[in-house]
Amino acid sequence: MSEPILTDIDMDRFLAQIDALAHAVAASGWRPDWLVGVGRGGLAPATWLSHAMGRPMLSVDMSAKLPAFSDALLVELASRAAAGERILIVDDINDSGGTINRLRDAMGRADGDVLRVAVLMDNIRSAASVDYRAETIDRAVTKDWFVFPWEKVASRASILADWGEEPDRTA
Repeated sequence: MSEPILTDIDMDRFLAQIDALAHAVAASGWRPDWLVGVGRGGLAPATWLSHAMGRPMLSVDMSAKLPAFSDALLVELASRAAAGERILIVDDINDSGGTINRLRDAMGRADGDVLRVAVLMDNIRSAASVDYRAETIDRAVTKDWFVFPWEKVASRASILADWGEEPDRTA
């Protein structure tokens, strides 16, 4: 399989994405009690969106696959959602939908009044749906691997290793 096209998301585009998400959430009239950044790629967007919206942020790590930093925290988030606290999950991209569906499942598929999802980029062919998106892509057309500002300090080899974990996303 050939290497993907690496497409940089520059800071201006990232800031425009954050602005679009903040405005979309505000326009919906729904106000989260908590923003939850999904590690690793959703942490920076959640931080910036937290500041833009003036809402506190929590995090959960789905990338390291360590239960104490994912599953245990998801139990806590699920209990908060069950108590009526509104949670906005934030990630960089909804690509295959695997992460978002895992999060929703772990939170008991809480309804849209207490649990919503926001992403910078949303693949229209994803197995998961999101509530807010800054941009939409179609993986049938766009095969690029997007390199967000916080990833640019990584080596090309490291970026390609991340892509190599699930190369079918850009196939």
